[in-house]
Amino acid sequence: MSLSVDVFLREPDGQWRILDVPEGRDDSAGFESWRRTVWGSEPVRALGARFLPVLADDDLEVEAEDVAEFLREVALLRDHLDAIAENTQRPRGLAEHREGLCGGCGTWRWPPCTPG
Repeated sequence: MSLSVDVFLREPDGQWRILDVPEGRDDSAGFESWRRTVWGSEPVRALGARFLPVLADDDLEVEAEDVAEFLREVALLRDHLDAIAENTQRPRGLAEHREGLCGGCGTWRWPPCTPG
């Protein structure tokens, strides 16, 4: 099973409006197991991440006023991608795990890019 990202707007009546995934992007955030093994892992937490580790126990919702801080966290994790990949790899090799983290494009982006 896959972990996916949805971007939404909260309407004045409190309802969510889910936005389409932009062309050339992907809504994948990895395997469902990555909630704990990557995003909730000690290496990610040790970097000071506070948003993505929530995924270890729950779904993550980032409100509009927190988006800038969330993007800073994503940039921080991107800067440490090799260390995260090295310290969270499981049975597969580092190169394959890194490719999975970055969506196959060579750089980790949020939302992830489409491989190819």
